[in-house]
Amino acid sequence: MKKVMVLLISCFLLLNTATAFADIDEAFITVGDTVIARPFGLVALVIGSAAFVVSLPFAAASGSVKQTADTLVGEPFRFTFTRPLGDFQRTGSYKPAVKAQQGKSGGGETTGE
Repeated sequence: MKKVMVLLISCFLLLNTATAFADIDEAFITVGDTVIARPFGLVALVIGSAAFVVSLPFAAASGSVKQTADTLVGEPFRFTFTRPLGDFQRTGSYKPAVKAQQGKSGGGETTGE
C-alpha cells in the first residue's frame, strides 16, 4: 500500500510540474497521444462496439441505429485512426442529438433537407 501511495504522489507531482512550462513541446503532445490517447481510443472502440451490439435492438426499435452507431463506434474510430497525431482540436465536435431535436421542434423552421 505504501508503494502505491508513493507512486501516486510521484505521478501527481510529475504531472503537476508539466504546467510550469510556458511552451508545451509538440513532441510531448505527440508522444502523449501515441502512448496514452490512442490506446484508450482503441479500448473505447472495442467497448463501444460491444455496447452497440447490445443496444442494436433498442436502437432499431427507436429508429436511431445510425446515430447510435456513430456515437458508440464512429467517434472512437475517428479519434483513434483518422485524427492526425497530436491533434486534439477536432475531437468531440459532432453533436447528433442537437440536430435531431432541431428537426423535431415543429416551429415552422426548415432544416434544408
